[in-house]
Amino acid sequence: MVEISIEHIIAKGHANIKATHPSTFEVTKENWLTPQGDCIIGISASKSPKQFSKEFKNIAKREDAVILAILLSNGAFDYIIGKGSEKLTFKDNTRMVFRKSSYISNNTVMIKANKAARDISRKLIDKLKKGRILHILLIAISV
Repeated sequence: MVEISIEHIIAKGHANIKATHPSTFEVTKENWLTPQGDCIIGISASKSPKQFSKEFKNIAKREDAVILAILLSNGAFDYIIGKGSEKLTFKDNTRMVFRKSSYISNNTVMIKANKAARDISRKLIDKLKKGRILHILLIAISV
């Protein structure tokens, strides 16, 4: 049986977005960004991992879970595919981090991602640098 759950997060871009980090990307509920935040692609997020639905968390915490992140902003888009894990906690109330590695902390929402910040579409990143709205669709799938 296939189980699917979707989270929709709305965030904002910011002039300081660099998106150059080689192993992660991040979206935060914080409403500011310093130039040192090279993994951050969105601020002022509408929700944090702690606020994700129980259904989404339960599916994403399965070892066979596939997680798809679709990023959309003003006609530009990209998508990232990664994995879930039984070790995901979804306890962070501020940041969500998408990781190419298997490292897990309270803010991790995806591991073994096929892209990090530096791999995301530059057309999309250029929109975000102009402060455009970012829509993130997180889809957890288990078969």
